[in-house]
Amino acid sequence: MGVLARVLRSVGGEEVLDRLAGLSGSDLTSLLLALARRRAGALSGADVLRQYRSDRFVAPSSVPFPVLRAAEDRLLAALPSSFSVLGLAPVAPLGTCSAVAEMDQNNILSTMRGTEVAADPTNALALEAALLRQAGSDDVRLAAMQRVVRAQLFGGAGRFAHFTLFAAVSAGRDRGSLAFEREHFAEHVAFLREACGDVEFRVTVLDPRFEVVRGDLPVDPSRHTGYYKGLCFKVFRDGEEIGDGGFVDWTARLTGNRKERLLISGIGVDRFATL
Repeated sequence: MGVLARVLRSVGGEEVLDRLAGLSGSDLTSLLLALARRRAGALSGADVLRQYRSDRFVAPSSVPFPVLRAAEDRLLAALPSSFSVLGLAPVAPLGTCSAVAEMDQNNILSTMRGTEVAADPTNALALEAALLRQAGSDDVRLAAMQRVVRAQLFGGAGRFAHFTLFAAVSAGRDRGSLAFEREHFAEHVAFLREACGDVEFRVTVLDPRFEVVRGDLPVDPSRHTGYYKGLCFKVFRDGEEIGDGGFVDWTARLTGNRKERLLISGIGVDRFATL
């Protein structure tokens, strides 16, 4: 907040931010586009190249493309035919991550047009699954491969400002006795084993009733659960975490129907590809 306070003082104080926040979406977009046009007009080619050299968001992936593509092909080839693979848009509605998955908006690359750069395909797939469920579809199985951007700083090998995520979601209605949960969790686990080879699952049971869903997979009691409900898991290969998943209440909240159920899982393709 120190930087923000300094900037607000330089442009007229806190009331400036309040007035901007109070603008309609279209008016704010017009203002921001005019601002971007003016700032871009002051740039030279050398300025653009200078930013390209130093900006972590725009540099190409450090993973060779053939290696990355081979990992993508392996994941898609193992996906059960019951899943529909979508080509997701590179942007999502503003708040897709913060309002649905409760991720800090500061970790998302927001745009000037009331959207945000894709940060996690499971969120966009949840939106599509909610629409399909509201339209009367039975159990919905969706998957996507998407290059995403995260604004927070990561450290260590295999952690990038932008990277490819493979995501799969299964949505449906509560059938009682955790029947939906047991069926779809087993399906996701079987697929991830087929796709990723010799992997280890570590499961955190958040609700004792979900012990029947876990089966004989090893327990990880120390995990911070985040937004998962009932049960969540992490996937490891060669001791490195490559993915995670679990049950969330996103479609229930999106549709206003507490009977809706959603299981998500994801694999960090760049990390998987480098192992």
